[in-house]
Amino acid sequence: MTTVEILYVGGPTAVVELGGVRLLTDPTFDAPGEYPIGSRKLVKTAGPALPPKGLAPVDAVLLSHDQHPDNLDGAGRTYLTEAPLTLSTASAYERIGAPVRALPSWEHIELPRPDGGVLRVTAVPALHGPEGSEPIVGEVTGFVLSGEGLPTVYVSGDNASLDVVRAIAGRLGPFDVAVLFAGAARTPLVPDAPLTLTSEAAARATEILGARHVVPLHFEHWGHFTQDGATLTKAFAEAGLTERLHLLEPGGSVRL
Repeated sequence: MTTVEILYVGGPTAVVELGGVRLLTDPTFDAPGEYPIGSRKLVKTAGPALPPKGLAPVDAVLLSHDQHPDNLDGAGRTYLTEAPLTLSTASAYERIGAPVRALPSWEHIELPRPDGGVLRVTAVPALHGPEGSEPIVGEVTGFVLSGEGLPTVYVSGDNASLDVVRAIAGRLGPFDVAVLFAGAARTPLVPDAPLTLTSEAAARATEILGARHVVPLHFEHWGHFTQDGATLTKAFAEAGLTERLHLLEPGGSVRL
């Protein structure tokens, strides 16, 4: 089976290469600082390990959502104007327009592979907080990557719901690789519940998905994360899943 290679740029941003197709998740390339969102501010504590020009060209961007600066920032928006294709939510298309293409949950497109095959990209649901928070936090999507002779890869986006994970596993699992947005993000917008997976939930999601490998993203580099790499390491160890966890350093990569 063909391998998947993941390069961790920082925050929610990574390059996923599968079947010769290169995909970039949630482009965030701005410097550290305070970034307003409505009447609030999100604080970025570290910049990307690589600038946009330090990355080889990609075939498409997988954008979980556009409405929060920790998932799409100013430099990320500029990047979208130069990318050949961006897949995201209907809301993102309404706000940004081209080059965003809306991909509704459970629908897919096929991207050509250099070997003559195709990489199927399927949009899957994501819930950015507890049940009922959608009107507050907005629409979010995840993605599943698959194809003949390829590993099946789940990219969660900012999902906090294990019920959503169960639905995805039931329809499209099991998975070879799960790219899980973690960090247990918390903001005053939804003060009583995390907006992304806790470390413990990430470990449980690994079991639900049947994932042989897990690469966490979006668990550091912003002040609103309440858990980090250390809590991920602990949670996976307690669940007996240490060998499945690949905790990358910014700028580092793994081939799975």
